[in-house]
Amino acid sequence: MAVSSTQPGARPARRPRGEGQWALGHREPLNPNERTKRDDNPLNVRARIENIYAHRGFASIDPADLRGRFRWWGLYTQRKAGIDGGRTAVLEPHELEDEYFMLRVRVDGGQLNLAQLRAIADISQRYARDTADVTDRQNIQLHWIRVEDMPAIWRQLEDVGLYTTEACGDCPRIILGSPVAGVAGTEKIDATPAIDEIVRRYIGIPELSNLPRKFKSSISWLADTPYEANDISFLGVEHPDYGPGFDVWVGGGLSTNPMLAKRLGVWVPLDEVPDVWAGVVSIFRDYGYRRLRNRARLKFLVADWGVEKFREVLEKEYLGRTLLDGPPPQLPEKPIDHIGVHPQLDGRNYVGVAPVVGRVSGSQLGALADAAQAHGSDRVRLTPYQKLLVLDVPPERTGSLVTALRGIGLEAEPSSWRRGTMACTGIEFCKLAIVETKARGEELVARLEERLREFDADISIHINGCPNACARTQTADIGLKGQLVMGPDGRQVEGFQVHLGGGLGMAQGQTAGFGRKLRGLKTTAEELPEYVERLARRYLAGRTEGEPFAQWVIRVDEEELR
Repeated sequence: MAVSSTQPGARPARRPRGEGQWALGHREPLNPNERTKRDDNPLNVRARIENIYAHRGFASIDPADLRGRFRWWGLYTQRKAGIDGGRTAVLEPHELEDEYFMLRVRVDGGQLNLAQLRAIADISQRYARDTADVTDRQNIQLHWIRVEDMPAIWRQLEDVGLYTTEACGDCPRIILGSPVAGVAGTEKIDATPAIDEIVRRYIGIPELSNLPRKFKSSISWLADTPYEANDISFLGVEHPDYGPGFDVWVGGGLSTNPMLAKRLGVWVPLDEVPDVWAGVVSIFRDYGYRRLRNRARLKFLVADWGVEKFREVLEKEYLGRTLLDGPPPQLPEKPIDHIGVHPQLDGRNYVGVAPVVGRVSGSQLGALADAAQAHGSDRVRLTPYQKLLVLDVPPERTGSLVTALRGIGLEAEPSSWRRGTMACTGIEFCKLAIVETKARGEELVARLEERLREFDADISIHINGCPNACARTQTADIGLKGQLVMGPDGRQVEGFQVHLGGGLGMAQGQTAGFGRKLRGLKTTAEELPEYVERLARRYLAGRTEGEPFAQWVIRVDEEELR
């Protein structure tokens, strides 16, 4: 018979441990990050940067501001040069960090006019040693930034309508959008007004500036963003009764515990997207797990609740109305790729070009603005795949623009290797990285272009400097997670754990899934080009007609993949 808790000697029932969910009354700070946010809203740090730190210099910065609140304004300290990856996890933050910053410029929807592009180019050349990276979140990142220069940088950015507000931190990050929003012939709704309204209403407001962790969004009619890897995504769908609107997905995210977003099963018209977005962010703020940082992303709450409960809470507690049921989206026949010359809805063209692994420079961005202007364009777009588009090019001037862009290192007819390879920031600047990524990616692309120039298949390669998957390791044909491995002489050297056959559901017939990890499948960084070449040749020799790389990986014996 069960012992009653009221019997002598019985222990009182243990209260379930709280997960830091505000809505359940668990508001006590539970970790250093939560204490920092409680002590002062991170948005307030901008005034201290402008009024104190910019005048007194790096040494004057309060550590809680430096390693916490600065992120809400797009600033991370960058890695001190010369520290190898073996020391990443053992050194204290002050030992790893340099007195310079990475600055992330927020470019929601990836949309830039030439005045904005020129401002970024000028800031890069004037304050950032001519550095610039196009990221897979449609941002531009600069390096070597000094705190003394931030007031002038903000003035220059804001004069042209650009911001760094909440580009990092536990807040709503940049909103991904289709790079061809408003010009694509197959687009039924341009989602730009919804993105603009969300930014206007909600970005930089105290009510949403303290979330449990980062919050990533995507809003696009076309399936040309990685919608399954975001906390919330709106993807275009045609309702049989109500016409074009958006399907809603929640709870996606990668890093060390990857999960794909799940459909809520609702249909949302364009003008309701901002309200639904705000409702989901508010659920995350109020019910998200704040106790442990490694369980604080929205994906863990969605996994525990399930989509039915999540939808119920959204409708009853936050929207006050029931959302319409909606059909799943109809994906395109092939994955959408914007590289090359493509027609716009208005009869003009857009031209998509590929830098190598997203690495550009301020000088190159300035030259891009000059080339675009000379060919009648005032608009450039960034893609979530580290690529660039020039919009509104007259057909008769398109060939000339392709040639001009090739002259500055931006290729509209790239090899499949250049087209399909991405890399995160890596050990050059990132304090979390274990290995070099950008230079390795450039070397890998050059080697494969030399050895497999006529390769006729698309293989995506995503190179990551650590397990955090900023370059989406798990959703690439070949995902490379940076780590230290044993070299031929028995010493630890830079290398990668290999993930094979991952991908997102970007077209009809594609099933989203994470890359296959084979026991012990690793490569040193030096041997990486040889390994990828060997794998690609085996795929070419053994594939069946029309068989994608990801399906070949599942079919063949493990030895073929080593």
